[in-house]
Amino acid sequence: MLKIAQVFNNNAVLVDLDNQRQAVAKGKGIAFKKRRGDSIPPQKVEKMFYLETETSRQNLYFLLKDIPIDVVTTTYEIIDVAQQKYHIGVLDYIYITLSDHIFGAFKRYRDGSYIDSMVPDLHVQYENEYAAAYEALDIIHRNLGIRFPDSEAKNIALHFINAIGQSDNEPKFGEVQEASVSDLVQRVLKRHGILRSNSNSNYYDRFMIHLQYLVDRLQHSNGDITVILPKVVAELEDSYPRSYAIATEIFDEIKQKVYPDMSEDERLYFVIHIQRLITELPVMNS
Repeated sequence: MLKIAQVFNNNAVLVDLDNQRQAVAKGKGIAFKKRRGDSIPPQKVEKMFYLETETSRQNLYFLLKDIPIDVVTTTYEIIDVAQQKYHIGVLDYIYITLSDHIFGAFKRYRDGSYIDSMVPDLHVQYENEYAAAYEALDIIHRNLGIRFPDSEAKNIALHFINAIGQSDNEPKFGEVQEASVSDLVQRVLKRHGILRSNSNSNYYDRFMIHLQYLVDRLQHSNGDITVILPKVVAELEDSYPRSYAIATEIFDEIKQKVYPDMSEDERLYFVIHIQRLITELPVMNS
């Protein structure tokens, strides 16, 4: 029997396992008329998402403050499929960024304000990440009852690409390199009049999370660096010249001052993040 640590809703609970581990258990009616301390039979569990590290437990509670549990468990299922079926290694922060993205896309789709992805197509270079992303669309449809257009797979795939790495060790927050990267980027953004505000806080904070894990991701890289095709780079520069210029400024400064071996792939991620900021916020004058 599994002991309930917390009831999220009738279909999802947090359970205590052996060795002080915990997991999110999901199943139809699994927690009906149940409360903390009660037990549930393992055969009623349809999905189990293990929280192996302290970071993963903190991420879960962070998510539950703002995001419905059904979206969170859907994200966990998507990541589980990506890891187990497509053998994609990802860092823990993807649980936050992908949950946040799916919930935001869900709300925009429901409200009629959803727009197609602006992310370039990278399926040739990231075949597994795209396959996992297309399967994610089916999982979202099955669990949340909405059918995103196929172009949404590009957004989801980018989250996998962004988070590629192996979380064998806990990330070391507050280290000099990570603080230096965040400070550097914020200074560049400020020079271009891009400041955090109520209207752009979602994308701004997501960019900061990306930067927070940048050094950790690079340190855990397996060395199989994929270089973005020149055609994709040219398309980005033509389509988003201002974002591309700011991203290049950030990219060059990080390479010069912090991490000389940073892959060209990071320039793509910076362009996407900055374009989202510019699109979301009328840029302020310095």
